[in-house]
Amino acid sequence: MNHIRGSVWLVAALATLATVAAACGGTTTTPGTTVKGTMTVAGFNFPESSILAQLYGQALAHDGYTINYKVNLGTRKVIAPALQSSQIDLYPGYAASELEYYNNSAGEATPDPAATTAKLNTYLAKINAVALTPSPAFDGNAYAVTKATADKYNLKTLSDLTPVAGQLVFGAGPECPTYKYCLPGLMSVYGLHFKQTLTLDTDGPATRAAFKNGNIQVGLVFSSDADLNQLGLVVLQDDKHMIAADNVVPVIRTAVATDEVKKVLNKVDAGLTTADLVTMNGQVELNHQDADAVATAYLQKHNYFG
Repeated sequence: MNHIRGSVWLVAALATLATVAAACGGTTTTPGTTVKGTMTVAGFNFPESSILAQLYGQALAHDGYTINYKVNLGTRKVIAPALQSSQIDLYPGYAASELEYYNNSAGEATPDPAATTAKLNTYLAKINAVALTPSPAFDGNAYAVTKATADKYNLKTLSDLTPVAGQLVFGAGPECPTYKYCLPGLMSVYGLHFKQTLTLDTDGPATRAAFKNGNIQVGLVFSSDADLNQLGLVVLQDDKHMIAADNVVPVIRTAVATDEVKKVLNKVDAGLTTADLVTMNGQVELNHQDADAVATAYLQKHNYFG
């Protein structure tokens, strides 16, 4: 099960490499810098990936690289072969989901970002690629409550749910009862036994409606959803580290992964937080700003262009 917008449950749609040529974007380099080489940065077909691709590309352009963009390129079934065939050089990945794609869903991902990335690299080495240092920023399964529920029961972590879960209704997609990082994990790791469990959709409109009308008090969301703040939802901290490590991580061809390139990309990743993703996703998805402009503003604010 592959990460398409935050969840290792969602299965990538089949696409062809013909999409690669159709999804070409513009070329950028920073004026006044010595050109060090040309790189092609790709992204998945959802807004957050376009933002991340722009963050990586603009940081590299500022360092002197000429950048070609292929954002909205498609699913992993398009992007992974494009990387392997050198049609692209780099894309923003998600550690656990990349691992479960390249290992054919062998179930090796864990909640540990470093260990998951290290295992991922054993597979990427076979296609002459490497995943760099995972970011603190995480876009994966998360569990939220309304602010009213959080305030009523003083909820900040999943462990805080343990004594009150029996009074609350939980809602998630149809995969949840059998997926180890959903209901089985909530029961075995946190000892959560809810008053009732409703089968809804996976972080979709049915879940949002159920939160709004009070049919559920706890539900599955994605950690970097653009509308979490707008909906008044509070993500509970996974304090026992149950959830697979879908931390943002650059995946890059070994041939272009020089020490300088790695330093630039790791610096961007190290400063990025999940809250940053929520904010930038909101600017693009809710306020209809362009991903490149949002990335530029972020990099300027955090002095990457200083």
